[in-house]
Amino acid sequence: MKTEKKQKAKVAKQKFSWQLMWKQRYLLLMSVPFVIWLIIFKYVPLWGWTMAFQEVKPNSFALPVWQRKFVGFDNFKKAFTDRLFGQTMINTIGLSVLGIALGTVMAILFALMLNEICFNRFKKVTQTISYLPHFVSWVVIASIAKMVLNDGGMLDTLVGKNLKLMSTNSVLFWIVVCIINVWKEVGWDAIVYLSAMAGIDQGLYEAAKVDGANRLQRIWHITLPGIKPTVVVLLIMGIGGALNVGMERQMLLSNGIVQDHAMVLSWFAYIRGIGNNNYGLGTAIGMFQSLVGIALLFIANKIAGWLGESRLI
Repeated sequence: MKTEKKQKAKVAKQKFSWQLMWKQRYLLLMSVPFVIWLIIFKYVPLWGWTMAFQEVKPNSFALPVWQRKFVGFDNFKKAFTDRLFGQTMINTIGLSVLGIALGTVMAILFALMLNEICFNRFKKVTQTISYLPHFVSWVVIASIAKMVLNDGGMLDTLVGKNLKLMSTNSVLFWIVVCIINVWKEVGWDAIVYLSAMAGIDQGLYEAAKVDGANRLQRIWHITLPGIKPTVVVLLIMGIGGALNVGMERQMLLSNGIVQDHAMVLSWFAYIRGIGNNNYGLGTAIGMFQSLVGIALLFIANKIAGWLGESRLI
């Protein structure tokens, strides 16, 4: 046992060296195309952040960076003092928190349900059907949702009452949007948890059966602790992207009545930037969104480390 622990410690403390790189040369070669793609499409475009500190409008957009008017932090001041900014931040954070909480819980529950199904054919068919909506455009999803949930829609007809799910300017709109998003993504999100469950030692379940544990006890004491590291890592990633709420679903599902609770940062950047032909202002909002997302990612990662959980970095 002691020798095994020492070997594990040595592996964990293995440092960077040219010998290690040569040993893993094939893995490094496989990663080269993805690194090139990452640099070209993710890091090279970051030069565009310079527009956040300049006055960039259609008449100056074609000018070189050094010929545009430098305005310092004026674009950020305009964004933060905008009358829509406060409510937009509330909407973005509210939708993110609800989406992460509801999406995580439902994906785990759905994965647990699939994992407990004994009939493999039924399990595969159910899983395939469940993740198909992930590949459907939000245009189609929004059209279906409006037919079902709009005033006088299918749901109102079935219950015989106007529920006003899509025409109430309140937090109810956030809940409706999150439920629609969960329906669209729950099958796809469950794939990761199912993979984590497949990696749990089946001997633990057999031992628990021998000890008299029922199905719920096995789920609580074996399955959930087994997927805990995966859940923590996905939560950290979700928190990091908390401000990146999709603009397309808000635009397609909202209407003039619920506009106050539908506006999110990405949509706000689009309206104030491209809509008003002020690309510097739109870039400043997008830059703020990205920087806050990076900060949240590191904070969530640090908190997970303090709690003794798996960390992303």
